[in-house]
Amino acid sequence: MATAAVRIEHDLLGDRAVPARAYYGIHTLRALENFSITGTSISIYPDLVNALACVKQAAALANNSLGLLADDKTRAIERACEEIRGGALLDEFVVDVIQGGAGTSTNMNANEVIANRGLELMGRRRGDYQYLHPVEDVNMCQSTNDVYPTAVNLALRFALKRLVRAMGELRQAFAAKAEEFSGIMKMGRTQLQDAVPMTLGQEFATYALMQQEDIDRLLEAALLIGEINLGATAIGTGINAHPDYAALACQRLSDIVGMPLVTASNLIEATQDAGAFVQLSGVLKRVAVKLSKVCNDLRLLSSGPRAGFGEINLPAVQAGSSIMPGKVNPVIPEVLNQIAFEVIGNDVTVSFAAEGGQLQLNAFEPIIAHSLFKSINHLRSGCDTLRERCITGITANRQRLALLMENPIGDATALNPWIGYALATEVAREALATGRSVYEIALDRNLLTREKLEEILRSAAQTHPSAALPRQD
Repeated sequence: MATAAVRIEHDLLGDRAVPARAYYGIHTLRALENFSITGTSISIYPDLVNALACVKQAAALANNSLGLLADDKTRAIERACEEIRGGALLDEFVVDVIQGGAGTSTNMNANEVIANRGLELMGRRRGDYQYLHPVEDVNMCQSTNDVYPTAVNLALRFALKRLVRAMGELRQAFAAKAEEFSGIMKMGRTQLQDAVPMTLGQEFATYALMQQEDIDRLLEAALLIGEINLGATAIGTGINAHPDYAALACQRLSDIVGMPLVTASNLIEATQDAGAFVQLSGVLKRVAVKLSKVCNDLRLLSSGPRAGFGEINLPAVQAGSSIMPGKVNPVIPEVLNQIAFEVIGNDVTVSFAAEGGQLQLNAFEPIIAHSLFKSINHLRSGCDTLRERCITGITANRQRLALLMENPIGDATALNPWIGYALATEVAREALATGRSVYEIALDRNLLTREKLEEILRSAAQTHPSAALPRQD
């Protein structure tokens, strides 16, 4: 006898035929029909699916400890969750990443997949919910309004670990270049005009430090999302949950994920406040803006090869033009610029979604989550790509750098403490007008001795503070 192609499930709207092979159920089916928006399912974010399984497992263990959930049901839920955390059934998480209902469709998708896999582990058929029910058992003492934000918080923590690691490796790559270029002199610039000498190593050391500063800010933001509202249930009052459930579930969840979590001191506030997401999004924007600025610098410094700055050489990774032979473009920095533009846009989305919350719940957390996951994942990939395909292969164009340092107008700045700003300005103007060096003009005017000028205008001496400054009597 042929196996039935469908099974009949029931909800408050009536009966529906669900594919018999599916682990999801009727609530997920209706979400598929209602939210055909992006064509992208939540399975694109395995961190979120993993986090949902962690939350459901913790809830089951807490309810079992409180005597609310039978041992056999608890074992089935726990085993199903562990399988999902191991990567199983990912393609059963099918609801669209953008959905109405404050994440209810995502929560129900998880409840149904866990229930139906649990039923199989109990020796039952999918859909035999009298033995293990998606809502009564898997969702016991829970609401979408505490499950979904808790899972998002966890998933963001998982994703942030990888972003921080990628940024740390990028920082190391910049630091290695700083060491490699430590003795190479160049002209620093402000507003794209010649300023004063520095080393190419100092320039790249700055990029390394910028990465470390942003890593520190991300770690601070991650602490904020370590506070969860699990146990809040519908609006934060904890209705339908045992008085000890919130604390116990939080402890179980901390044990499962191996990171410290804390229950919010006021669950009503925590259920409606998206401030931690706004904070994190702002830090991600900061990361993106600063990375984009660095990539702008790399494009400028490597511009040319003959009619631009031409101070550094980026590794050639692909042909740059279908019409101009031999042209090679800075495509890796360019892709980072585009990631930054996206992250900035995502931050605007998060801001509007957080502001749009009303009363005791923010219904727009799905778009907040989608935006944050995109920003984190794309920044992580971008950092890896920039490091692997660009930074590690950068070389210094020493001949070009030396040429640009032969007659720098910026030398006049070093004369300020010795001859005054007004006289140094005259020297700079004459040098610019005549093409002569600052050294030659100052020497011809007898402004300082040859020995003192050589001491002051030695390029390396201009790259750090000096104690040998003139003192007034």
